[in-house]
Amino acid sequence: MEEKRRLSGKEKFAFGIGAVGKDMVYMLSASYVLYYFQDILGVSAWAMGVILLVARIFDAFNDPIMGVIVAKTKSRWGKFRPWLFIGTVTNAVVLVLMFSAPPTLSGGGLVAYAAVTYILWGTTYTIMDIPFWSMIPAFTDGGKEREKMSALGRSCAGVGSALITVVTVIAVAALGKMIAGADAASKEIERVGFKYFSIGVAILFVVFIVITCLCLKEKSTVSMETASVKDMFRALLKNDQAMVTVLTVVIVNSAIYITSNLLIYFFKYDVAGDAWRDNYTLFNTFGGAVQILSMMILFPLLRKAASTLKIFFISVLSCIAGLTLLLGFTLIGNGAMWQFLIAGFFVFAGFGMFNVALTIFLADTVDYGEYKNRRRDESVIFSMQTFVVKLASGIAAFIASICLSIFSISSDENAVASVSSGSVIGLRMTMTVIPLVLLVIAVFIFKNKYKLNESRLAEISDELKSRAATK
Repeated sequence: MEEKRRLSGKEKFAFGIGAVGKDMVYMLSASYVLYYFQDILGVSAWAMGVILLVARIFDAFNDPIMGVIVAKTKSRWGKFRPWLFIGTVTNAVVLVLMFSAPPTLSGGGLVAYAAVTYILWGTTYTIMDIPFWSMIPAFTDGGKEREKMSALGRSCAGVGSALITVVTVIAVAALGKMIAGADAASKEIERVGFKYFSIGVAILFVVFIVITCLCLKEKSTVSMETASVKDMFRALLKNDQAMVTVLTVVIVNSAIYITSNLLIYFFKYDVAGDAWRDNYTLFNTFGGAVQILSMMILFPLLRKAASTLKIFFISVLSCIAGLTLLLGFTLIGNGAMWQFLIAGFFVFAGFGMFNVALTIFLADTVDYGEYKNRRRDESVIFSMQTFVVKLASGIAAFIASICLSIFSISSDENAVASVSSGSVIGLRMTMTVIPLVLLVIAVFIFKNKYKLNESRLAEISDELKSRAATK
């Protein structure tokens, strides 16, 4: 194995800008595909919930297979960059198709279009996402260098997510009015707006990942033994710490995504009013800034005084506090925006730190797997990160769709007036109580099952270095 050198500033920038692009695409799909097909185009909430969940089950088989393919790849451009580029281009095309449903489609044809494009989107995203994150343990040593790379990637990904949450609703309305005409029906404005907004996001995505591919040269010859999919699942089951981490990611992300999926409905139908778009954008702008700052500043500051393990518990408890405040404010009525911003601060800050911490934990389980099973499976372990995040978004969207269906929350030209007070209460409870229960479960599981504290990781690192020296 060749000696690893530290990444240059140029390479760090290339990795970071790629993370911005990929999470712009991911957030657009995760946060707005349900709203686009259900609220704008009229696909039933139940149908969309089933589509999103089935697509994620499909990824249970697709993601590990992609991990094996990456591990087996040998080319003049390395293992990662060929798939990173191919996945990006195809995913960008599918993204535009997904948000460009023909206006003549309806009924079963529209449901089929939503199903096919969303499943293709998930598949092509996997092709790109697995090699992207697999580069972290392959290009870094353990400890601080890996932490910094993980934090950089997650921080820049947070920037991409925040950009989408901040600008989407306003940009879609502006583009829709510009192209469809200000006098067009509200649904037509949003339909056209999403189409052209997705084109802009797709172009930026491709440009950013091309920068990554051109600048981030593979310089590691880390041995990545290949195996069958069956062997890969067996290896994952033997890596108990990876499985605990994966389970925690699923639960926490499901909790947060339930809230985020329903947030646009909360502002549109509960807070309501002509300024709902402005209020929604303000909340997301504030929250996005908090999430970015928590990853780039708050996490590093806390890391100086506390272990990553302690920061994890701080982050989840922060999310719990924020959701509890949001529940309290909604129960006493439609509070002022400053109340929602206070609740949002704790949720966004906690989730930002959580993303950095869990990426570090997942990278550490690669070392643990090598220590325990004498094989190093970066791509396979990190394929689970892709899968579990998408699985969480599918579970969250399914729960959100059940909420929308049960409480009859859907759009028409007089949508706000058509939503009853009982429906609003159901919306409030779904987006707060269920996530709170899930977060408590996640804390309990992780506290009792995750064992890779700093002293244990140091022992593992020393043992792996000793093994390498004797080869």
